[in-house]
Amino acid sequence: MKTLVLDGTAISIQIAMSTSAATTNPTFVTTYADNSGSGITEGATDGALNGSTDVTAVPAPTGTNRRVIKDITIYNGDTAAVTVFIKYDNNATQRTLAKVTLAVGDTWTTDGTFDTNGQLKTVAGAVNLATQVVGTLPVDNGGTGATTLTGVLKGNGTSAFSAATAVTDYVAPGGALGTPSSGTLTNATGLPISTGVSGLGTNVATFLATPSAANLASAVTEETGSGSLVFATSPTVNNPTITNYVESVVAIGTVTTTNTIALTNGTVQTATLTASTACTFTMPTATAGKSFVLLLKQAATTGNGTATFTGVKWGTAGAPTITATAGKMDILTFVADGTNWYGSIAQGYTP
Repeated sequence: MKTLVLDGTAISIQIAMSTSAATTNPTFVTTYADNSGSGITEGATDGALNGSTDVTAVPAPTGTNRRVIKDITIYNGDTAAVTVFIKYDNNATQRTLAKVTLAVGDTWTTDGTFDTNGQLKTVAGAVNLATQVVGTLPVDNGGTGATTLTGVLKGNGTSAFSAATAVTDYVAPGGALGTPSSGTLTNATGLPISTGVSGLGTNVATFLATPSAANLASAVTEETGSGSLVFATSPTVNNPTITNYVESVVAIGTVTTTNTIALTNGTVQTATLTASTACTFTMPTATAGKSFVLLLKQAATTGNGTATFTGVKWGTAGAPTITATAGKMDILTFVADGTNWYGSIAQGYTP
């Protein structure tokens, strides 16, 4: 802190804390010299702070004296950190000269803050890497220990970058997608990746350079051995156009008195009733948006099987009577709204 001069009889230095001390108020000592114009008289004050109440650390000079402050020292003997304000007070108008937070055992002086070991505490500022860092920065200090690109290892840990290949040297995928190996991007023109990527199958690189349905099929065949794509479980597809699709068919087989319908393997289901036997079908959870079709057949030579469905709401005609004729088939369609299943029926088909 630069030299402070109190040149009026209403000007003093006040010190206060931001809040009360935990156990012990910090103490202070100040030294100063009064210049009367004809001589110098030295003086000092000491005392303890009083929480957030201002304490006069350097009183105002008397008469025509000019009081030159030589030093202010504040020691935190409390059991917790404290924040203090050193203020220039001119007839009750105050200007804060410093706001300092002192750890337990710290001492603030006009020369700086010292820790419990008497070491000057410093705070690192911003460093301009372009103008303030020169030479070689060691690894221990966060650098590479190198002065050129040739001294820095690539990601594969086996060789160094050169100035000419620093952009194009990289770790590329291997022959099978998902198996990394060392490689070089030999054609950096027109990134993203094109057919210049070493290690990729030709068809995969072609698809990456020119995405199309045909190139995708070729790439999948090259990488998996077949043209089939495996999609993630429960994907969300927004507004697709699907041509000539096939739903999975579940053949339940012959049912007797009860059957629980599950949609995990398909949404087109077939079942054959047992002659003269009533089968109760238990529906799956009515998840909103779910739907399925049940092809319900009578035994080829006997018929007369009947069926009921739990938790299904039907139209005005109510629950249908299943066609009893041997060999005939009814087609039942169900859709759920999240609470209920709703059913409809088309009857009397000959498979």
